Amino acid sequence: MPAKFFVDSERPNALITGASRGIGRAIAEALAADGYDLILTCRNSIGELETFAAYLSEQYGISVCAERVDMKVSADVRELFEGISDLDVLVNNAGISHIGLLQDMADEEWDDVIGTNLSSAFYTCKHAIPIMLRKHSGRILNISSVWGNVGASLETAYSASKGGLNAFTKALSKELAPSSIAVNAIACGVVDTDMNAVFSPEDMDELKKEIPADRIGTPEEVAKLVSLVLKAPLYMTGQVITLDGGWT
Repeated sequence: MPAKFFVDSERPNALITGASRGIGRAIAEALAADGYDLILTCRNSIGELETFAAYLSEQYGISVCAERVDMKVSADVRELFEGISDLDVLVNNAGISHIGLLQDMADEEWDDVIGTNLSSAFYTCKHAIPIMLRKHSGRILNISSVWGNVGASLETAYSASKGGLNAFTKALSKELAPSSIAVNAIACGVVDTDMNAVFSPEDMDELKKEIPADRIGTPEEVAKLVSLVLKAPLYMTGQVITLDGGWT
């Protein structure tokens, strides 16, 4: 792992977790196009992420570092932040799902979902906040889900983790608003990612019929909203913004 990230760069910088595919990958490209230097993390697909990082660096003329980090492990996150002395934006995107009846869920599966989706945000924010406080500026953006608002049958752990992330967002924003640090979340509806590949085409067709926009969202649409939220006035903080085609 490099000793220090963002050395002597005048560009804004961002850490994006879970950036090897899907929404995280789209967010990384959107922020690269906006001129950010980037640190990107993944849990497993480091080769794929390194290739993507090299592409972003060449395409947009920015600094991009790819790191393998298990975001639910406090020690791994602490080690990552040992190399970060400056940070403008933190995007907590790392997330996993679990489909099944709660009574059939193993303790380890529960811990994995809650750790990856919720505890990871605590670990990253714990280390990012002191950096942002020194600058008296910063933005934290958590990628959540509409299931955190209303809950989903067969996705109790996932819903609990995202509901917790929404409450985390609102509470932390109150702590950090006096220091010019905005904390917001985006609650995504159904988005075309690998996470939803467990559903059959028939299931997805039924879902689309429930969505007023009559289609599934794209990672690029989430990324576009991330870019807009990061440009919003700091007075917009503590918000959980729904992006779901009018579904919920």
